[in-house]
Formats: sequence, C-alpha cells, structure tokens
Amino acid sequence: MTEQNKQHRPRIVVIGNEKGGSGKSTTTMHLVVSLLREGYRVGTIDLDARQGTLSRYLENRASFANGSSNNSIPMPEHRRVYRSQALTTEASEVEDKANLEKAMTELWDRDFIVFDTPGSDNYLSRLGHSYADILVTPLNDSFLDMDMLAKVEVQDDELKLTPSTYSQMVWEQRQQRAVQRKKPIDWVVMRNRLSHIDAKNKRDMGVLLEHLAKRLQFRLASGFGERVIFRELFPKGLTLLDLDEKGTGVTMSMSHVAARQEVRSLLSAIGLDKEEVST
Repeated sequence: MTEQNKQHRPRIVVIGNEKGGSGKSTTTMHLVVSLLREGYRVGTIDLDARQGTLSRYLENRASFANGSSNNSIPMPEHRRVYRSQALTTEASEVEDKANLEKAMTELWDRDFIVFDTPGSDNYLSRLGHSYADILVTPLNDSFLDMDMLAKVEVQDDELKLTPSTYSQMVWEQRQQRAVQRKKPIDWVVMRNRLSHIDAKNKRDMGVLLEHLAKRLQFRLASGFGERVIFRELFPKGLTLLDLDEKGTGVTMSMSHVAARQEVRSLLSAIGLDKEEVST
C-alpha cells in the first residue's frame, strides 16, 4: 500500500443482522446505489458469500447494464469473501482475516466500503463488524424479530429486557475499538417493512425500541415499507433510485415515488446523504 493510500481512509458501512429475511441485501444495494449516484466511489464486500444474495444482485445489475443501451447504471467495485475451510479454528481465523484484509486493501481507494454480512454468527461476520464506522441493522417491525436485539419478558408486571447474543457481540466490538482508541461505532437500527397502518402493535414496538435504544446505545431510523417492487427489481439488479433512467422497463407509480422517498429519508437519518457526508 502506498503512502498516499495509507493516509486515505474510506468510511466503512456494515449492514448486519443475525436473522435472515430482514432485508439486508436490499438495504445494502439501495445504500450503495444512493452513494454511487451522489458521485462517490464505492466498494462492496459480500461476507455472506456462500448464499451470495448481494453478489447475485450485482451480477444481475451488471448483466442488465451490459444488455442495455443505457450506460448510466453505476456499479461498485465488488469483492466476495468466502469463509475458510481450514481444519482448525486457529488456521480458519487466520485465513479469514487475511482474505478480508486483502479485499479491503484492493478497495481502499474508494470513498466508501459497504459490507453485507450473513444472518448467522461466525468469525468472519464478527471481524467485519469490528471495522464498522457505521453499523446499520435492518429489523422487521415485528415482536417475532425483536429477540435479535433483546429477549423481552414480563415479570411481576415489569418489563425485563435481556440483550441478545448479537447485541452483546456489537458491544464487544465497541469495547475493543475503545481500547484501541478508535472512533466508536455509530449503530443505527432501522425498522424495516413498516406497516402503513397505525396499529397498536406498531406503537408498542416503537416504545420498546426507544427503550432499547437508550440501553444499547443505538439510533433508530425508519426503513422500507413492504412493497412488491423490491422483489421485482432483483432480477434486473435495479433499485428504486434507477427508475428515472430510460430502458429500465419499469413505469413509475406513486407507490414507487413514496418508496424512493423512504430510501432518501433513511440515508439522511443514517448520515449518508451528500450534505452530511461532506461535512
């Protein structure tokens, strides 16, 4: 690595959640394309390489761009990091760390590096979290998914919240960064698949998350509503932010406009809109 590269440091955004089906890859793609369309150089790393949802999404995007007369579909520089198959834990961790550091070195000239992580706990995922400047955790807006953050119990009419394994892991990474005198991880929990109906469960969920936010030290942000359009865009590798472009084959509707506003609001809440990034 050159002396100039040593002085430059990209901002690292990690999308993490140990539950599958929370919308990590959709969130990752929309954040990445948002940054690309703001003119930033973006690298992406898929730490869930075996399932490879983000990698397939980007492959679909590249195929669409290559088969289209439209040359304004921006692409990140992508790396796929597979877990080591070494026979011992020690050898496996050494190989995982080396592979991740190699991918990061190759992307170090980017303005941002965005990680997509697996929906399970493993060394490679924890290692990825340790590099996060910003950690974004998509959480389905449901009590069934609340235990990803904490176990909720009622004892003697009092609410008892016990941090989950994932929350403890994030806390440990924060402690390690504090020991190393690094900037703290900015943890943002986004309430995903929000209902458009002001139901009692939705309000109760909000109260609990506000309580947890103070205890676990994260910020809350609204994510995306449940919309069919996200599933329809995957085969083309597109996002809501690409729909202004000609040749996408998708007609904009009011629902799409509202969904795109959700993406922009999320960027602003995280602090990744252009005004916030440039300050």
